[in-house]
Amino acid sequence: MCIIAVGNDHTAFPIRKEIIGFLENELSCQVIDMGTDSEDSTDYPIYARKVGLEVLKGKADMGVLICGTGVGVSMAANKIQGVRCAVCYSVEVARMARRHNNANILAFGARTQKVELIKQCLRAFLEETFEKGRHERRINLIRQIEQEQEESDGGY
Repeated sequence: MCIIAVGNDHTAFPIRKEIIGFLENELSCQVIDMGTDSEDSTDYPIYARKVGLEVLKGKADMGVLICGTGVGVSMAANKIQGVRCAVCYSVEVARMARRHNNANILAFGARTQKVELIKQCLRAFLEETFEKGRHERRINLIRQIEQEQEESDGGY
């Protein structure tokens, strides 16, 4: 059983229960709900950090983040060393994010995507595996950039 950490800001509040239900009931995942539970304005970096750290600590296998466009949460999550968060806008992007980039978090836009597309993307992402080979070399180069950044400025 996969464990998925889910985080969202206020823009995704209307769809969060449906996404969580889909992960639990149709994909048989255990969900760690780390999102806001109201439509009151909140700051998406808070949820990106929570989900990113949950994935890095190994408490969740992967993460899902949802804000207005997916861009903000992905930018915030990718500031965490070891997170590879991809903004996902198609089933093919979901597959390739996993297969070639070994993404560990997917980001979606509640204002820019229909719930059915998000569900299709999640299914494709979770069914895919990392291809390794030449792609592993590229992931290692990303890790090297992270390490160089940490060494040059003492961390984030």
